[in-house]
Amino acid sequence: MIKYLNDRTKLLNIIDIGLIKITVFFVAIAIVKLFPQLLTLRYSVLLVLIIICVIRPLYTYFLKK
Repeated sequence: MIKYLNDRTKLLNIIDIGLIKITVFFVAIAIVKLFPQLLTLRYSVLLVLIIICVIRPLYTYFLKK
């Protein structure tokens, strides 16, 4: 299954990846519109959540051999 998904991902070009990023941006805006209390979170809480979510991908990308 993962091999199939990797093969399919290799078919995407730079425009496709850019459109995916824009779609994720608009989904995030929709979530904030549905739950406006998310905007009241302090920046330090958001920063901690970002760091927690990015640890594994950064480790896998840069440090794992």
